[in-house]
Amino acid sequence: MSGQGPQRRLLGSLNGTSPATPHFELAANQTGPRCLEVSIPDGLFLSLGLVSVVENVLVVAAIAKNRNLHSPMYYFIGCLAVSDLLVSVSNVLETAVMLLVAAGALAAQAAVVQQLDDIIDVLICGSMVSSLCFLGAIAVDRYLSIFYALRYHSIVTLSRAWRAISAIWVASVLSSTLFIAYYNHTAVLLCLVSFFVAMLVLMAVLYVHMLARACQHARGIARLHKRQHFIPQGFGLKGAATLTILLGIFFLCWGPFFLHLSLMVLCPQHPICGCVFQNFNLFLTLIICNSIIDPFIYAFRSQELRKTLQEVVLCSW
Repeated sequence: MSGQGPQRRLLGSLNGTSPATPHFELAANQTGPRCLEVSIPDGLFLSLGLVSVVENVLVVAAIAKNRNLHSPMYYFIGCLAVSDLLVSVSNVLETAVMLLVAAGALAAQAAVVQQLDDIIDVLICGSMVSSLCFLGAIAVDRYLSIFYALRYHSIVTLSRAWRAISAIWVASVLSSTLFIAYYNHTAVLLCLVSFFVAMLVLMAVLYVHMLARACQHARGIARLHKRQHFIPQGFGLKGAATLTILLGIFFLCWGPFFLHLSLMVLCPQHPICGCVFQNFNLFLTLIICNSIIDPFIYAFRSQELRKTLQEVVLCSW
């Protein structure tokens, strides 16, 4: 944590410049690119984080409450909710601590603050990695349920699901610890960017293949009903729209952050890349927004989960 004001050190160290300091903003008499910096108020950032926390806590509570939801698919969704919850909690916690330190309301030795910052940074990085992993795991699970429907329950057993979940959490903790310890090495940034690209390609290939199979199935049904044109076209458009929304939100929310990391490797000193670095807080906010959107895409579409969610909310009152 820096004494220059509220800024995130982990992700600020990857940033290479303080989000609170307009390092690349040029005066009228200077030459070079003029940068558009989108300022995210701390109050808005904290509010979005709290909304994400509430949403994902409700998802986890609903899955834990209803035994009908104790299946591999919902366990993956629950773990995604836990990951998104940790993403939000860690970012909210770090922002709150930064604001308290900057305001002088939290007095602590520099070594203690540094240790706390390192712990929060590992939590942030680990939760981001696990969130991406569980998004990929959900895509693989859905793919298997469609293409290996008859063998699905013998392939995706509870024991295998728990082993996969445990492996993801262990790998996330270990990798995040290494990333924070060696954050100033180019190899670390390249690993993170490569990991994001791999998850994006994996999800795109699986979901496109699932859409193609669904359209093929719809055409078969249409031929049986002698309506070859109407059903496949409408179904295909709806499926394509759903796929575009799913992958589009993923890329929109996560892409800018990993673009930032890529530019840290490619052009850390270039003024135009510096314009991107100035919007680092915006990129973190988009990740928080993804944590808010994920429950609507993966959890709240389930009627069983929505019913249980209503019971959880009513019981809490």
